[in-house]
Amino acid sequence: MRKSVGVGAVVVIAASSTAATTSIGIGLGLMAGVVGLHLPAIMLLAFLPVLGIACGYGRLNRVEPDAGSSYRWVGKALNPWLGFLTGWVNIVTTVVFMAYTTTVTGSALIQLAGQAGLHALPGVALDPDSSLQCTLIGMTVLLAATVVAVRGLDLAARLQKYLLVFEYAVLLAFCGYGLFAGDQPFSLSWYNPFEIPSLSSLAQGMVLAVFCYWGFESVFSVGEEVHDPKDATRGGFLSLLLMLGLFLFAGTAFQRVLPIEELADNGATGLAYFAEKLASQPLAALPLVALTFSAAASLQASVIPTARGAYAMGRDGTLGKVWTRLHPRHRTPSTGTWLITGIALALAALSLVIPTVTELISATVNAIGIVVALYYALVAIASAVRFRHLLRENLAEGLKAVVAPLLGGVVLLLVGGYLAWTFYDSADHFELSAANGWFELSVPVLMIGSGLAAGAWSRWGRRSAYFTGATDRAPAADPAAGATGSAAS
Repeated sequence: MRKSVGVGAVVVIAASSTAATTSIGIGLGLMAGVVGLHLPAIMLLAFLPVLGIACGYGRLNRVEPDAGSSYRWVGKALNPWLGFLTGWVNIVTTVVFMAYTTTVTGSALIQLAGQAGLHALPGVALDPDSSLQCTLIGMTVLLAATVVAVRGLDLAARLQKYLLVFEYAVLLAFCGYGLFAGDQPFSLSWYNPFEIPSLSSLAQGMVLAVFCYWGFESVFSVGEEVHDPKDATRGGFLSLLLMLGLFLFAGTAFQRVLPIEELADNGATGLAYFAEKLASQPLAALPLVALTFSAAASLQASVIPTARGAYAMGRDGTLGKVWTRLHPRHRTPSTGTWLITGIALALAALSLVIPTVTELISATVNAIGIVVALYYALVAIASAVRFRHLLRENLAEGLKAVVAPLLGGVVLLLVGGYLAWTFYDSADHFELSAANGWFELSVPVLMIGSGLAAGAWSRWGRRSAYFTGATDRAPAADPAAGATGSAAS
């Protein structure tokens, strides 16, 4: 693959992957229903372990930039089975995310049509909470986004840059106005995590908030395509800090404008409702346009790292060679990109058993959040194990590469484990409903279980050399660690 992008492009890719406008537009309402008037507190609290995880990602990328990123790093530092599982759930969770974001994109477009006066097509009344209508429309957007992704990172980044500028300008303008125009009394307790109602609310709120930050690590999957691997690390950290600022700003603004009941009740249409409280049409439609752009950009930004993760696994023989086919002109993993899109489209069709968009989002976000917490923790442990020598040789670097990731990983494991137990304990039977704890728990269990089965086939069916270490490639030197540290790593 070509080295075609720099730090600016990777910031754009990471920011599009985290999709701040989408997270704010649909995530804040979901979180408000869990943590009440403590949206800024939960976003700030979740940022701390994610920052520790990012330190681990950054150090690992410095010594071994790889399209497989966490799949390679965990497999080498801990165990090939855990590495394969990390790569597998990375792919699966992103495909699931793409499936539900397809529906979110369709919902935003239908809402926009309604505000433009188009409420029905011949024989069909348009409903922004209809999973069927939203999914069909969103599928068209996903196909268009995939065409751009196949053309190359540079083109995708240029397109996403303009979308991000518009999104953030609209967000900052409306949220800034909401801070002063809102009539809900401001309180410093909004930033106090100790006032969150219960331990269960804290755990679920943390998982939802970590999900909002999820995606910053996408820059590390393009580490082989940036001019300097350090650019990927810089891009990841810059995007995280940008997300933190936007989430705190928007969370405060939402709570200044909307009473908690209205914020929680509007769920997937929270941003549109917020805008209607502040402005009349056509200005009130601007945040909805921004949400549509964000959802579409995140679809494109999601398929890019996922195809590259599958490319790395195919290169090692843990997946089929079909995933390694590069476009003859653009040198992108085009076959894998289209396969990922096809699987996401099929999954979006299957998700139609959940009737409303709000229920679909709730079930998907909780499931992905638990799995993301697990593989973030595995990367953190891999960083701690691989760079443990730095605690003796360079304490400052050891704190960043060992202690910070390990603390972040432990927090996420505890939170994810507690939430999984809460889901298990909340029901006594299984049913296809987003409110059923056993159903919500079955999704991450299925993701992990399918990974173990695929790993077994790769190990004994494909006889992949990855499981014996024969595919290892020499890492780059780590100048910050010194000569001794580089050799030890």
